[in-house]
Amino acid sequence: MPSDKLKNQLHLHFIVFIWGFTAILGALITINAMSLVWYRVLIASITIFIYLKFKKNPFSETSIDYIKFFIGGILIALHWSTFFYAIKISNISTTLITLSSSAVFLVLLQPLFEKKKISFTELFLSIITIIGFVIIFRAEEMYVNGIIFGLISALLLAVFSIYNNKLIQNYKATKIAFYELFAAFIFLTIVLFFNGDLNSSYFVLNRSDWVYITILATLCTAYPFVVATNLLRKMGPFTIILTNNLEPVYGILLAVIIFGDKEKMSLQFYIGALLIIFSIFLNAIIKNKLRFKK
Repeated sequence: MPSDKLKNQLHLHFIVFIWGFTAILGALITINAMSLVWYRVLIASITIFIYLKFKKNPFSETSIDYIKFFIGGILIALHWSTFFYAIKISNISTTLITLSSSAVFLVLLQPLFEKKKISFTELFLSIITIIGFVIIFRAEEMYVNGIIFGLISALLLAVFSIYNNKLIQNYKATKIAFYELFAAFIFLTIVLFFNGDLNSSYFVLNRSDWVYITILATLCTAYPFVVATNLLRKMGPFTIILTNNLEPVYGILLAVIIFGDKEKMSLQFYIGALLIIFSIFLNAIIKNKLRFKK
């Protein structure tokens, strides 16, 4: 029988594969990035709400709890909006690889938010990742704006992971997922309202968009969001974010298969990407050796 640690690792890799598919859906959906995220969080929060009601989970949170969840909701709304915007203005491969820099941001930010010293191992792995990004940035100048928004998205993901790592100590993953996704919906609704974007035409989508958004919100959001939040309790944010760097591998392979030449990149891009992916496997080897020494 596989150990609990192995089960957690396999579960994590499965949801990372699912996340790799979200970029494909983001490219296929024809509406703009913020609208896409608005529909995503609305349908996902409804899905989790139905699950919570079916499980007869009580809703007895305090006003302080709601404030905490709302902050998390803003972070995830901004992260996803910048992520899908980067895809719209560049391509899937560039955005997914750039998102991997979240591990670097996490190493730099964690000591500021938590009582934790900088890990030299994690810092070394992050330096490898940075070298990879320098190579990619120099090779793909035509996608500079996409890379910039991808980096902003990665920073937001790092902050969100640190923030949720605190919340998971006191709340259930399903509750965090529901309230944060619903908070993201409220936040985006306010933004869209003041932008004057909410009108009758806003709710008119073609059939394929409805299908893709429904898949994105349920199979690629509600389910993995709950699982990833729960795994934070067992694995820690750095391991999850670094493993999440495999998302580009899955996403790029799928993108090349589906979109063909549009997603084929330069040799330098793939060299940089390989350096980033190498840091993932090196992290796994180092962490396993340290675990066996204990």
